[in-house]
Amino acid sequence: MDLALFDFDGTITVDPTYPAFVRFAVRPGRKLFGGIILTPLILGYRLGLLSDHQIRRAISRVAFWREDPLRLRRLGAEFARTVVPPLVRREALDRIEWHKKRGDRVVVVSAALDAYIQPWCEAVGVEAVCTELEISNDRLTGRYLGGDCCGHEKAKRVRERYRMTEYSDVYSYGDTDEDREMLDMATRKYFRWQQIATVPPASRANKRGDYRVSPR
Repeated sequence: MDLALFDFDGTITVDPTYPAFVRFAVRPGRKLFGGIILTPLILGYRLGLLSDHQIRRAISRVAFWREDPLRLRRLGAEFARTVVPPLVRREALDRIEWHKKRGDRVVVVSAALDAYIQPWCEAVGVEAVCTELEISNDRLTGRYLGGDCCGHEKAKRVRERYRMTEYSDVYSYGDTDEDREMLDMATRKYFRWQQIATVPPASRANKRGDYRVSPR
C-alpha cells in the first residue's frame, strides 16, 4: 500500500475555494463590516506584504467570530455539494480513483476549512487533514485549532497521523510553495501535475487567492 497526499486549492480545484466559501457563508452585515476593517490588510496582501496564510487567518477571525458552528457546518456541507464540484479538475478525480483502485491510502491535506473539506472528502471517499476552526462555549472563536494547515504544518500533521514506514511509496501532489514540505517528504512528487525531482523555488506567482469579504 502507498500513501497519496493531495493539496486541495489549485491542485484538486482550478480556483481557490476559501475566498468563495467566505462569500458563501458569511452574513451580509459581517461582510460589510469585514470589508471595511480588513481593507488595509487585503491591500497589504496584494502588495506582497502579507502571505496567503496571514490574510486567511485575519479574514477568518473577522468572518467567523461568535458564529454558530452548526450553521457553518450546514453551509459547509451545502458548499461542498453545490459549489465545489464544478471547480474540481477531472484529472484530479481520475488520479484519486487510480490510487483508490490500487488500494492506496488517499488523504487531502489542505489549509482549507474543515466545514467544507470534511464533507467533500467523505463524499469522494478519502481522508482529510485540514484547518479546523476553534469552538469555545458553543461558538466559533475565529481562530484555528492547532494553527493553519499550510507549509511545514502540512508535513507535521501527516507525520503525526500516519506512520511513513508503513508505505512503500509516498505520492504528493501540490501547486505552490505552501506545499513544499509535503512534497519534500514524498518519494514521488507532482508539482502542478508534472512529476518532479525537486520542488521549484518560491515565487510570488504562488499567490492565488481573490480575498474579498464583500460579495462579487
